[in-house]
Amino acid sequence: MTDPKFVHLRVHSEFSLVDGLVRIKELVKAAGAANMPAVALTDQTNLFALVKFYKAALGAGVKPICGTDLLVVNPETPDADPYRLTLLVNTGQGYRNLMELVSLAYSDGQNYIVDQALVEKQWVADKAEGLISLSGAKDGDIGAALLAGKTDQAEQLLAQWMEIFPGRFYLELQRTGRSGEESVIHGSVELAHKTGCPLVATNDVMFIQGSDFEAHETRVCINQGRTLDDPSRPRDYSDQQYFRSQDEMVELFADIPSALQNTVEIAKRCNIDIELGTYYLPKYPIPDGMLMDDYFRKVSFDGLEERLEILLDKDDPDYAAKRQPYIDRLNFELDIIIQMGFPGYFLIVMDFIMWGKENGVPVGPGRGSGAGSLVAYAQKITDLDPLEYDLLFERFLNPERVSMPDFDIDFCMDNRDKVIDYVANTYGRDAVSQIVTFGTMAAKAVVRDVARVQGKPFGMADKLSKLIPFEVGMTLNKAWDQEELLRDFVNGSEEVQEIMEMAYKLEGVTRGVGKHAGGVVIAPTKLTDFAATYCDSEGKGLVTQFDKNDVEEAGLVKFDFLGLRTLTIIDWALQTINRERRKAGEEDLDIALIDLEDKTTFDLLQSAETTAVFQLESNGMKDLVRRLLPSRFEDIVALVALFRPGPLQSGMVDDFINRKHGRAEMAWPHPDYQLDSLQPVLEPTYGIILYQEQVMQIAQE
Repeated sequence: MTDPKFVHLRVHSEFSLVDGLVRIKELVKAAGAANMPAVALTDQTNLFALVKFYKAALGAGVKPICGTDLLVVNPETPDADPYRLTLLVNTGQGYRNLMELVSLAYSDGQNYIVDQALVEKQWVADKAEGLISLSGAKDGDIGAALLAGKTDQAEQLLAQWMEIFPGRFYLELQRTGRSGEESVIHGSVELAHKTGCPLVATNDVMFIQGSDFEAHETRVCINQGRTLDDPSRPRDYSDQQYFRSQDEMVELFADIPSALQNTVEIAKRCNIDIELGTYYLPKYPIPDGMLMDDYFRKVSFDGLEERLEILLDKDDPDYAAKRQPYIDRLNFELDIIIQMGFPGYFLIVMDFIMWGKENGVPVGPGRGSGAGSLVAYAQKITDLDPLEYDLLFERFLNPERVSMPDFDIDFCMDNRDKVIDYVANTYGRDAVSQIVTFGTMAAKAVVRDVARVQGKPFGMADKLSKLIPFEVGMTLNKAWDQEELLRDFVNGSEEVQEIMEMAYKLEGVTRGVGKHAGGVVIAPTKLTDFAATYCDSEGKGLVTQFDKNDVEEAGLVKFDFLGLRTLTIIDWALQTINRERRKAGEEDLDIALIDLEDKTTFDLLQSAETTAVFQLESNGMKDLVRRLLPSRFEDIVALVALFRPGPLQSGMVDDFINRKHGRAEMAWPHPDYQLDSLQPVLEPTYGIILYQEQVMQIAQE
């Protein structure tokens, strides 16, 4: 490869939200195709895509330059248009400083201009170490002064920035066909000669190909709520803001070669090594004089003894024999958990679940693979005895597949936030947050958005959208293949074809942000050591700027705090029941000790009156209940496992029902392949291999 002549240092991806149409994989691919050894990502006041970009670039052999475009408060008129400043990460300290600056923009900088997150110049000065800065060209404060003919002011501003970023501040030049650019270039060149400040060329990239300009304008108008032909809408972008090749940039800045060479020099200076895949747990407070592992064992054995007092009768002659499997299983699990380094995770989960239970917050009994852990049962994280239901710990944690444990924890919908608040108070509000999610332009919505921006009739957009099936994962291509009426409607109208053509280009582009339904991260130090944060204009709804996958890659551990309406309903019912029981002089009903084989309950269940019963309320499930007629707790468990496409379509459901009611021969697992050794494994499901645990147990046989 010949020596590079230019590197793009200003690029907005689709995660810029207000502008930018570049997809991360396309950006890295374009850099490689252009023989650029490095490329920068500088989304508008966010680091949403940083981990995705970093991994994609390294995977393609391209050096990632991480940065962001910030909006700086106009000190003379704070509510006036802010100035632009680009910051690029030079060192590890710069990376941490950038995360803090971006976080500050949302926590403290949303009170200047509506719907904009700004930073103050002093904040930048305080966090300048390890960062390289570009002046913002015509949109920066120096550029604005030059355009206003205030050369003295421009020189003063430049001196201030050069003091804030000694040897790390560059006057930015752009030639993208927008007004004012050449005036800023002439003024910047003069300032460079006078002060020695280096120049740098950028192309303020918003899209990959020049032909994407119309799609980008459409995306901008969708965000602004305007139409393309609105004469009053700002025209801030040009069709030249594409990913220009090195040769194009060399030709464009042939008169200022140093501005090109400095892009390569900056690329060499920008070094960032983000540690990915290493988990950092917050420290759980351990009593003085004890080690974490010893305390973990003590808490687990103490908890198990409490459970066994209820499960087993100490006067039973076989008490010791019945107790020993629990002791053996607990030691087995403890050894694995300690070996994998996860005692802290269990203790943290135990702590906030116990707080919830002790403070009147209904907590679910446990679900998912975590219910297979006896340690979790002993620590009251779950309320299901895994030995009674043959649940395997290996489904939850396996030394051969190192990954963080992941408990799905259900809390009463009305009280979930109380538990999150407790966690924030316990571990520090600067160490706890929820997790961002990204909304994209999905098939049905994107055609409506495009039609509105193009000024098409509402009725046309409405009909087009309704012709796209309402299914999870539906795309325009799938809809086109499935729906003949859709094809006929599009083929019969040029206006509809225009909508579809643009919708194809924008489908799947990131449109906005939201909050993960249950994910909460707890950092061992402040969050901004690991990820930038984002919040609403009132400082509420704090979330990490990395999504659930990226935030774990960055080292933070995710805990799932799921809000479940069923727990709220059960709590309401218990309050009513216990109010009546107290009037009658009876003890309160303990939901954890109810009879799981109560005949009256199963009679009601068999009538399929299951509206508002979690997972049993759909019409299809009610039909299955009527056919299966569950008569024991294991049948309820089986219902949920059977009501899935595979079992329903394979005949497994019919076999299960017929064997249960004696209409088919019991077999282990099939009359033609009878293996009596499988009877203990398959007897609870009438010889049907229904659960993953059964597959694992059969493999062990």
